[in-house]
Amino acid sequence: MPDASKSRSIPPLIFALTLVATLGGLLFGYDTAVINGATEALRQFFITPLEGDPVLAATTIIQFKGIVSICFVIIGALITSFLMKLFGKSRGLLWSGLFWITGTVVLYFFMLKGENILTESLGNSIKGFTISSALVGCVIGGSLGGYIGQSMGRKRGLILAAILFLISALGSAMPEKLNFLGLATISSFIFYRVLGGIGVGLASMLSPTYIAEIAPANMRGKLVSWNQFAIIFGMVVVYFVNYYIAKGQSAEWINATGWRWMFGSETIPATLFLILLFFIPESPRFLVLKQQENKALALLQRINPGRAEKVLSEIKESLKEAKTPWLSFGALVIVIGILLSVFQQFVGINVVLYYAGDIFRSMGAENDSSLVQTIIVGLVNLVFTVVAIFTVDRFGRKPLMVIGAVAMAVSMFALGFSFYLDKMGLLSLIFMLSYTAAFAMSWGPVTWVLLSEIFPNSIKGAMSIAVASQWIANLLISWTFPIMNESSALTKLFNHGFSYWIYGLMGVLAAWFVLKMIPETKGKTLEEIEKIWKNKS
Repeated sequence: MPDASKSRSIPPLIFALTLVATLGGLLFGYDTAVINGATEALRQFFITPLEGDPVLAATTIIQFKGIVSICFVIIGALITSFLMKLFGKSRGLLWSGLFWITGTVVLYFFMLKGENILTESLGNSIKGFTISSALVGCVIGGSLGGYIGQSMGRKRGLILAAILFLISALGSAMPEKLNFLGLATISSFIFYRVLGGIGVGLASMLSPTYIAEIAPANMRGKLVSWNQFAIIFGMVVVYFVNYYIAKGQSAEWINATGWRWMFGSETIPATLFLILLFFIPESPRFLVLKQQENKALALLQRINPGRAEKVLSEIKESLKEAKTPWLSFGALVIVIGILLSVFQQFVGINVVLYYAGDIFRSMGAENDSSLVQTIIVGLVNLVFTVVAIFTVDRFGRKPLMVIGAVAMAVSMFALGFSFYLDKMGLLSLIFMLSYTAAFAMSWGPVTWVLLSEIFPNSIKGAMSIAVASQWIANLLISWTFPIMNESSALTKLFNHGFSYWIYGLMGVLAAWFVLKMIPETKGKTLEEIEKIWKNKS
């Protein structure tokens, strides 16, 4: 019999399988944050040439409008499927009809109706969409992740994600050479970024699912939290990679060539991930789902010796669990899940993660200096994420979320005023770091904890609405930041402070929302949390 200390340690096989799966999380962070070092280069390479070439600009604008329209149709179709599952066929069609009518009107008047002439606002919109385009893929991949995981399997789904990461890295680095569709170069770049985003969406769902299904129950929470750590770690890694690619180089070289190396660098972790995935087994739960019980038992005897038969029995029993309509516990739990996800993005975190380089340059920092400061932001994010992992069960969810939202609001208001008063410097950096720390130890990881707890098992599929809402909110915030921050009119009035005040206001609303609507789940069993919704429905 092993002693107590050994029984608490992570077996080598479990450790190895978890490490491979967390590479999906690392690539999630790497792919979404690689854009940070290239935002200005992408403007110079893709947008600036349009200003002196009306014909190229018109062609690009027409394709841009077409791409946005296609994205609207794809995301709209996914939203329609959610509404049908949520409300049933008749009411679902009614709500879907309202969505399509409203969305089409907005798309026409705010995007399609205008002339195909490059204006400041349209240029900023193209830049914002180009930088945030991977998030369209994230919506698609996240929405399809459950289906792919159930049909292809967790392992093959992750292999597909790795292939998409690899193709995206190569295509984003060489959009004109790999332009098989004959599009404008910027449209080719957007296409490959969307492919990478689909990989992110798949990995965001399948990596933690795989880890949870191969991990013994007594260490599942710890091992799944490694994936969240890997996402932030991937961001920090690419911040360092971007810095060393750009270090000492001229702006001309970065704008022409350096950004290609930044995107191309993702081929290294993507290739490693793809190769290693061929050496891991499929998850036991999927094997049971496909009636391969002997293979599942053999694997369980390797990863969970002594309890293999019992775990197999529990898996078989859980697969028999009846699914109920998503509104079985009332609409409140769905609304709370969606608002948690939306506020997590509306407080502006991905503006910091994607545009930190631009923000620091607008404070007067040189390119190398801005990338160093971005690394500091990434390290703060990493450290305080670890703090949250160790404190969420001690202090509770609500206190961390309220304090975090208030601290973010104060930091964003202060950062906005530092721009407005033209007093950028060390204090501005401190406000950025305090904001990042507040998010990392509250709304970053704790939102995911709450989402995993508040949805009862019988309607766990409804969590997909919340996840999709998160990606869509992320897309809206990341797309609109350059439109607000680089607007001549807003800059003249507020000197770049306006957008940060908007995010500060969202922080205030987020704190009020948690205080008024979120139940404390600390110390409660999932069954006790389920009763909260039953009593309120």
